[in-house]
Amino acid sequence: MKKVLYPLAAMALFSAATTAHAEDESLVIGTNNWAENIAVANMWKLILENRYDYDVELSDVSKNVLYSGLANSDFDISLEIWLPNTDARYLEPYKDQLEINGAWYEGTGLGLVVPSYADIDTIPELKAQAEDYGYQGSPSILGIDSGSAIAGLTDEAIDEYELPLKQVNSSGPAMMAALDAAYQQEEPIVVTLWSPHWAFAEYDLKYLEDPKNVYGDNETIYWFSRPGFTEDDPWLTEVLNAWHMDDDSLGGLMAEIEQAGDPVEGAETWIEDNQDLIDEWLAAGE
Repeated sequence: MKKVLYPLAAMALFSAATTAHAEDESLVIGTNNWAENIAVANMWKLILENRYDYDVELSDVSKNVLYSGLANSDFDISLEIWLPNTDARYLEPYKDQLEINGAWYEGTGLGLVVPSYADIDTIPELKAQAEDYGYQGSPSILGIDSGSAIAGLTDEAIDEYELPLKQVNSSGPAMMAALDAAYQQEEPIVVTLWSPHWAFAEYDLKYLEDPKNVYGDNETIYWFSRPGFTEDDPWLTEVLNAWHMDDDSLGGLMAEIEQAGDPVEGAETWIEDNQDLIDEWLAAGE
């Protein structure tokens, strides 16, 4: 009897392990308005809802609210924290509460960016050429929302290099619209950008060298979660820890979204074309 019962018991345990994630589960993903964040959040929402009956809510908030919300369990997970430098100041008040999990992208970039046709290569050169980089009548660096990490670093860069430019903060799409308009006319413009971003596939751009290293070295992107999440959902934890993307896969996802003009439609197309890669991630949970 033991020879029969043990295999049956093992089969029952295996069945329970492989189907536990298929039960209805709610998941709140805290997001911010960065292109790659929007892309991967919608990708995972579609995968988890369509394959595993999760009920996924995307909640777009500021960085400060994101970190405090995770610490208070208002959100379950967020898919993007840049370490060791860019997001360290947001993490610091909650470092003993939040769970920093697997890395999914390595080799980020961050800094001031100009079109490749611009006759400038370093941040210090902006001091002498400031008048060439005007926006609405004033020498300006176009950035994203003022609460973002890159906005804070840009304020530091302006002070550190004593640049006679101000940072104009707006949304990511508004900044990209201004970049596109200047690029089409081959006019000078300097913006705050980061890698990964679809803009580097769409336009010929270059980072300005940062000799004082204000923007830091290349970093790694991790996903992170509220207290206790990894114990509450070990299946999804394993899957997300197995998730890795590079410039080709992530760039392709963002390009599909940009071309479609809709994150859901673009992510759906990318998912259909990348089933093998997705299956590799999902296999880790089995």
